[in-house]
Amino acid sequence: MAKVHVRKGDSVLVISGKDAGTQGKVLVVLPAKSKVVVEKINVVKRHTRPSRTMPQGGILEKEAPISSSKVMLVCNHCKQPTRTGRKILSDGKKGRLCKKCQELIG
Repeated sequence: MAKVHVRKGDSVLVISGKDAGTQGKVLVVLPAKSKVVVEKINVVKRHTRPSRTMPQGGILEKEAPISSSKVMLVCNHCKQPTRTGRKILSDGKKGRLCKKCQELIG
């Protein structure tokens, strides 16, 4: 299983593709496919037929997964897209570190 550099709830910036330059929050991480679902990014239209839960059917808009290599984590403190490093905390756990401002990320 591949590792993904972002987690659910992180704020990310899309760096390539049709939504390049837009920011959003990660809703779902799919590590097996190295993909993420970001809110209001890569919105596609899904044609659905009528069912019991949705009797009228119709066209739904929903977010589709994009490759995790197309997104870059945005630091909570400096508000800039950044790479991450690892830091071992005093209690022995690992934390993510912003490479620009050297602060811990979520």
